[in-house]
Amino acid sequence: MTDSLNKCKANETPACCCVDVGTIIDNEDCSAEYENVFATESEAKTKLTSLTQAAKDVETEPCEINSSIDKVENGFKLTAKFTFCCGAECMIFQLKLR
Repeated sequence: MTDSLNKCKANETPACCCVDVGTIIDNEDCSAEYENVFATESEAKTKLTSLTQAAKDVETEPCEINSSIDKVENGFKLTAKFTFCCGAECMIFQLKLR
């Protein structure tokens, strides 16, 4: 029989196969990026508005949002980067988008 614990680098607790939350949310990556091509510029703007509202719903400190909508061959490309003050907010934002 092989030992099923410690097959990953996370610090697991033998009693429940749990990992320390700091192993998962370490605040090294606090940014989420979004990119998609829309048929119209209006659709791209509408999506950016909904993404911005979702970020504001999560933030405890102002989220830095950098975005652009560019005309491309098959429509309008929305590119956006959302930088939160901590990894937990970023993760919640990403989960809300699923």
